[in-house]
Amino acid sequence: MTIQSKPYGEIEISERQVINFPVGIFGFQSLHDYALLDAGQPPFYWLQSLDDNSIAFIIMNPYVLRPDYVLDIPGDDLEAIDYESDEDVLVFAIVTIPEDQTQMSANLQGPVVINRVRQLGRQAISLSDVWRTKHFIMEELSHAGNK
Repeated sequence: MTIQSKPYGEIEISERQVINFPVGIFGFQSLHDYALLDAGQPPFYWLQSLDDNSIAFIIMNPYVLRPDYVLDIPGDDLEAIDYESDEDVLVFAIVTIPEDQTQMSANLQGPVVINRVRQLGRQAISLSDVWRTKHFIMEELSHAGNK
């Protein structure tokens, strides 16, 4: 299928890349359909809205940033994506890049969980007080490199 994307313009994607978020993403509750796109710069991906092509989130695997990350979210959030096994679930953190492109941060408190088999997604709130909405990526990576 052909979509309009914020980062790449018009592109072809597979139906397998389409993820439905029945309740949207925090702050974007009216947008329900997204495409998961490779950003071409690991460890980043794009979560492109199919409802509004001007909306796209940069996301990353939180375990790359923090190998000690623990997904601790309410069971209702897992049920909402028809959770059956860990192998079916992808976990991402939304990345914020300020205009001056300094201090990129990842939201580990509000993970995005996707059931890749059912193509369902949900943003949840971590039950752990260890994770914050702003984990500065360069700081975290430099700490990880020193461990």
